[in-house]
Amino acid sequence: MADVSHHRGDLAGHPDASEMQARYERVLGGRDVVLVDGPVLLVGLYCAVSPWILHFSGAQPSLVAHNLILGIAIALMAVGFTVAPDRMYGLSGAMCAIGVWLIISPWIVGSSPDAGVIWNNVVIGVLTFLLGAMCVAAASKSRRAT
Repeated sequence: MADVSHHRGDLAGHPDASEMQARYERVLGGRDVVLVDGPVLLVGLYCAVSPWILHFSGAQPSLVAHNLILGIAIALMAVGFTVAPDRMYGLSGAMCAIGVWLIISPWIVGSSPDAGVIWNNVVIGVLTFLLGAMCVAAASKSRRAT
């Protein structure tokens, strides 16, 4: 009688293994989606709601609108990085610029900000800059691979 049981093990011997691997690489584009796009979305969402979390919405109304708009922009960029990475990763440098702007914005947009507001925007700005730099690296890596 023939052995028809399914053996669990390595797929290296599967006749379509190389084709499946190539398809997987093509779909992901050689980038780590979870390591970059997810944190970008979380930073953007936090930036958008941070005025209400830290309760500076009454004292700094101009920074409230500023953080809300930039947070939504960062979150939309994260969605774009996930949905259309080939087209959107060109904006990675803009995300670095947004990070630098978030660091200096409490003194430019706000009026005599307190330490909590300054630290909030500095931390969000540094994270945005670092994640933008990671996106730039991922974009240049995927361009070199193609």
